[in-house]
Amino acid sequence: MSENKLNQLFDLSGKIAIITGASKGIGERMARGLAEFGAQVVISSRKQEAVDIVAEALREEGLEARGIACHVGNSEQLTNLVDRTVEIYGGVDILINNAATNPTFGPIAEATDEVFDKIMDINVKAPFKLSNLVYPIMKSRGGGSIINIASVEGLKPSFGLGLYSVSKSALIMLTKNQAKEWGSDGIRSNAICPGLVKTKFSSAIWQNDHILNQVEKHLPAGRMAMPDEMSGLAVFLASQASSYCTGSVFTADGGHMIAG
Repeated sequence: MSENKLNQLFDLSGKIAIITGASKGIGERMARGLAEFGAQVVISSRKQEAVDIVAEALREEGLEARGIACHVGNSEQLTNLVDRTVEIYGGVDILINNAATNPTFGPIAEATDEVFDKIMDINVKAPFKLSNLVYPIMKSRGGGSIINIASVEGLKPSFGLGLYSVSKSALIMLTKNQAKEWGSDGIRSNAICPGLVKTKFSSAIWQNDHILNQVEKHLPAGRMAMPDEMSGLAVFLASQASSYCTGSVFTADGGHMIAG
């Protein structure tokens, strides 16, 4: 490792990556980042038209990408996602579990069983299932990298996002267990905890001027993040540059976790 030039450590040439929730926002930017460093990327989200648009845009730039629609809450579609990836590219080396949902805002005492189940199915069960599907493939290839996109809400909850916080906290612990159980197979698992990022997913926050002003006053960085600012960390964790990182939780939050 020490004999490699630094830029070679980030080279993802020949690596095959699946990114869920990749038709927009953080997922799309992470997929682009991996592709720019040489990975063959599978763009996945619920609608085939949406993933095809992103994949085609990357191919027009000379990058390698395919779109495979998948609703991560559907077990059959998860299996199809992995099978089709192996059929097209021959394996899986990198998995980014990015797809998530948060259909509610308010006290946990007012949340319904239906909302609880939906959040847990998408934010916890889906990464659990998809990771288990790629595990034997990665093992047979000598290792791999799993990147679970959690949230600072899984570390320090905010009012109104209770169930989302619970799900992201669970995802962080899933990451640690994957790292502990699969490390001997050469598989690393790490979590990224973004803070407030300007995406459609968080639009209810940043489109409210009062809330946004409060958030930005609270942050040492003084602003929200842009989706591009998550992609470098994803490339790092997908590559050999992070070969000794596993079971780790990386925050990219503008200082949210150290703010008073």
